[in-house]
Amino acid sequence: MSLRFTTLDVFTDRPFGGNPLAVFCDQPEMSTEVMQTIAQEFNLSETVFIVPPRDARALRRLRIFTPARELPFAGHPTIGAIHTLVESGIAGIKGERGEFELELEVGRVRACVQRRKNAPPFLQFVTARLPEQLGVAPDAAGLASILGLEEQDIVRAPYTAQTWSCGVPFLFVPVQDRAALARAQPNMTSWREVMKSAKTSQAFIYCRQPELPGSHFRARMFAPELGIIEDPATGGAAAAFAGYLAARQHADTGTYKWVVEQGFEMGRPSLLYVEADTSAGKVTAVRVGGTAVTMSEGTLLVATR
Repeated sequence: MSLRFTTLDVFTDRPFGGNPLAVFCDQPEMSTEVMQTIAQEFNLSETVFIVPPRDARALRRLRIFTPARELPFAGHPTIGAIHTLVESGIAGIKGERGEFELELEVGRVRACVQRRKNAPPFLQFVTARLPEQLGVAPDAAGLASILGLEEQDIVRAPYTAQTWSCGVPFLFVPVQDRAALARAQPNMTSWREVMKSAKTSQAFIYCRQPELPGSHFRARMFAPELGIIEDPATGGAAAAFAGYLAARQHADTGTYKWVVEQGFEMGRPSLLYVEADTSAGKVTAVRVGGTAVTMSEGTLLVATR
């Protein structure tokens, strides 16, 4: 069986930045086992398979796999799928702006496309679920132990560590500065035991000391139990981060916008554009956006039995 694929760099506007992604669009039906094996072969943080929807309101359904398992939702495969559907013409976007829906295991997400002159289209999705807080974060000593840091590197308040989810949970850990962020390395000896109370195995480490003008945060994401030691750009975490951040704002109603730098320490700089609408102190919508560039096209030969 011959399967056509493309690879993209997502959350970047230039090659060799952002988060690499393999995309299989409208290919012959495959079993979950075959898709998981293909994701292991590519060994990227995620591989996405764009397949026919079960929900007639959606243009397509996304099956998203890390090298270790399938995910119900992830941001950079969603942005990459939107890019593929727009560039292939399947999305049918004719003018400067357009929208369509995609089906994921967490529900339908709305895709928004804005074409721009002399720049890649700006791609955005509205999350199917609103952010929710989960679990109990480890104390500063526990956080320091799993990140290879000192206790004084961990920020205590008001930006204390918490777990939030928009379909996939992440533990958000604030550190003092970019120097502490750069030193962080997952300690697998204590990782699983310390992370139990947080109700997740993924940690999103951030500081309020970005590098670029216009950015608000610098971040890194570790998910060793998903087969991802470090991720260059994590849209699912950015979506949950919007809930974490919005809970710390003073205004009850409005729209908050943040730009998050990620992947810089890996040599794959990424920019994630995050928005949260709030009303009466509650988040009513979350949007995550960015750009993507096509890197390669090819054919994968899969033996059939």
